[in-house]
Amino acid sequence: MEETKEGLTCKGVAERLTLGITRVLESMPGVMDVRFVEREPAEKRCLLSWEQKNTCVLPEDLRDFYLTTDGFTLTWSAKLENESVPLGCMVLNGVANLRPLCQSSSVFSLPNAPSLADLDWDEEQVEESECGLVEPHFDSRSRIFELDPCSGNGKVCLVYKDCTEGVVAQKCEVWFLDRSLYWHYLTPSFTAYYRLMITNLGLPEWQNAFTPYGPSPQAKQWASLYQPLSFHCEPSMADLTGDPPVNKLDPSKAFRGKAKLPAPKKKQSAQGGVGGTAKGQGSSGRHSGGRR
Repeated sequence: MEETKEGLTCKGVAERLTLGITRVLESMPGVMDVRFVEREPAEKRCLLSWEQKNTCVLPEDLRDFYLTTDGFTLTWSAKLENESVPLGCMVLNGVANLRPLCQSSSVFSLPNAPSLADLDWDEEQVEESECGLVEPHFDSRSRIFELDPCSGNGKVCLVYKDCTEGVVAQKCEVWFLDRSLYWHYLTPSFTAYYRLMITNLGLPEWQNAFTPYGPSPQAKQWASLYQPLSFHCEPSMADLTGDPPVNKLDPSKAFRGKAKLPAPKKKQSAQGGVGGTAKGQGSSGRHSGGRR
């Protein structure tokens, strides 16, 4: 009885942690192999060690999250022609993997090799994003930590801005860094991003919806299939009429067979016809004369 009660308690915690998204996914047509990886809570000493090492204070909501589970991983697949295709992926790095973005991953890098900090060549340069907020910097003015690798389609980062060397950073935001190294604002807090991630079901490239170019056509197809209520297609800038970019097909023209033109008839001249008749009569006369 105690083991059963403990199992139900753990299941209830997992349901509350995932906001019931596992049951929602399992009820969707074509969704299969929904997997949520349960992890042990992070220790308080690990959180304190991270804050001291990076000179940053973890926000209260993210601290409570790590004290519940050290990271988050939920994946699911879609059935396509009797095959399981990996589709949805929700990932939040644990405390050990919440590393600075500018930290080199290779120990064999050259001393004078360019880094991300070299992109901020002008220290007085201040750029604003599409939402009017000041973008993060790759140099010491910002402290950036990778929160979600986004399956290689970019990086969701925990960003502390307006940092001063030796001063503990307090306030942070969540930004998306695309593969072209451009910043896009997502949410003001970790809780808002967590709910946003759950709402988008971990679909491929869902973070690109906050960029000017948007997700790829294939990602839009998956979103229109599993998010018909929240998914919307922006009108194309090239379409001056403002109509949505939908391929218009006229069945009467597309499936109508081409009419075959009749082959032109060869015209025969009157002289050629009379001459040919006379020649035919002359030759028959000679043949008949020879027989006589």
